[in-house]
Amino acid sequence: MANNMVSAAKETFSMTTLVTDRFHVVRLAQNVMQAVRIKLGWQELQKENLKIAKAKENKEKYKPEVLENDDTPKQLLTRCRYVFAKKQCQWTENQKERQK
Repeated sequence: MANNMVSAAKETFSMTTLVTDRFHVVRLAQNVMQAVRIKLGWQELQKENLKIAKAKENKEKYKPEVLENDDTPKQLLTRCRYVFAKKQCQWTENQKERQK
């Protein structure tokens, strides 16, 4: 799938048809989703740390934001990892609720 490999394949095997297999495309997509999930997780962690520091400054007890499904944004990002790898018809009831 890399451009240099496409050029080398065309040059070496000029009479062939290039094919990208589904496995590698899915794996690349999952890797990208994982990277985005991790990046968002770090952003949520930073937001939470700022809110904790602010609450501490004001001598208040920190209460995290809780979503409709009783998860915090940080928990949701952690728990959604394997949902992306499953078909929607294979999700558990908790996973279905979490994805709303």
